[in-house]
Amino acid sequence: QVQLVESGGGLVQAGESLRLSCVTSGILFSANAMGWYRQAPGKERELVAAISQSGFTNYAGSVKGRFTISRENAKNTVYLQMKTLKPEDTAVYYCKASRGGNLYWGQGTQVTVSS
Repeated sequence: QVQLVESGGGLVQAGESLRLSCVTSGILFSANAMGWYRQAPGKERELVAAISQSGFTNYAGSVKGRFTISRENAKNTVYLQMKTLKPEDTAVYYCKASRGGNLYWGQGTQVTVSS
């Protein structure tokens, strides 16, 4: 059974930081590309950051320079370090694993940034 479990969300003030974690099981983690997505109320889900199996990263323009995605294959975990948070970063953040045509999603963790 494949599971992706996000944690680390919460309520913070603008300018503060959070680190999200996504622990996976049931997949060969090192063979999966991993990504963080977010969905704000009334908006479509959007890519925040992604990391390939080899560690290549890419970011949405709105978070570049503030967010860092990383992976720790020994712990089957992907992280999203978020700094200088803004109210517009408020959303549910989801972790995604992908390998070939297989996609797996976590249940999401809420991040709320107050001004």
